[in-house]
Amino acid sequence: MRGQSEKPTTIIAVRHGETEWNRVGRQQGHLDSPLTPLGKQQALSMADALSSRSVQLLYSSDLGRAQETATIIAARLNLQVRTDARLRERNLGILEGQTMSQFREKHPPEAASLASGDPDFALPCGESARQRFVRNVECVEEIARKHAGNTVLVVAHGGVLNSFFHKAVQLPLETRRSFSLFNAAVNVFTVADSGWRLETWGDVSHLRTIPTLDDA
Repeated sequence: MRGQSEKPTTIIAVRHGETEWNRVGRQQGHLDSPLTPLGKQQALSMADALSSRSVQLLYSSDLGRAQETATIIAARLNLQVRTDARLRERNLGILEGQTMSQFREKHPPEAASLASGDPDFALPCGESARQRFVRNVECVEEIARKHAGNTVLVVAHGGVLNSFFHKAVQLPLETRRSFSLFNAAVNVFTVADSGWRLETWGDVSHLRTIPTLDDA
């Protein structure tokens, strides 16, 4: 990252609250479904937890489920929601709207290629994990440069958080996921010229007894 002050920017990245399609295992990608009542409750709990963190700016994916979550949090923190399409989930092409079992039945070769974990494989009409990674990271590094030294909340998606984790710990994209991506978990990074640093991952203590789902 060139041109940014060495004063690090704190990025608090959260996954949106539970959606109707999360609940039934349908893949969303660039499609959408509304938050469930539980998802709205998760967003309120995140807002309460973040109220003590001196968040100065809020960025969100422009997809509905992220914006709905961000709006709930913004009302509690008295912040404006700024959207950026680069914070979208991966475009899953022909998989979107289906469960994984439906997809495997209808498109076995594509399902096998997806399951291989190849970061450069793109489903028809979709994008690869590497393409998502590049735009996600580019977006946050731009935000960090623009708001150096501030604390910025980013409301996004499981795949976006996956990108951030890989970047911060320098994990190859080919590595299969062995970490959580829970709805409404709080994850904290610092971003500066010198690179990314992971400070907190997968904190769901604010949810207390509220259940949450890992990303499929």
